[in-house]
Amino acid sequence: MSQTQDTAPVKNTRTLVGKVVSDKRAKTVTVLVERRVTHELYGKIVARSSKYHAHDEKGEFKLGDVVEIAESRPISKTKSWVVTRLVKKAGLA
Repeated sequence: MSQTQDTAPVKNTRTLVGKVVSDKRAKTVTVLVERRVTHELYGKIVARSSKYHAHDEKGEFKLGDVVEIAESRPISKTKSWVVTRLVKKAGLA
């Protein structure tokens, strides 16, 4: 007989890594995600960025932290991402 384990199937959720640029809102951080793409016409590598509002239940992530965010169900009008882990703590000024 085969044993059955109680493991949930792994979901294919999008994850991004970015820097916290704002932690002023309650239970929310704003994360800036930068990526480098090649310009279609000129071939030069240019930086593109996007800001995402991510849910931070405990308010533990601060300005300057590098965090990983994962896509989730819509939490509010602008929030559809959740902070999953801390990649790098912000350094002292």
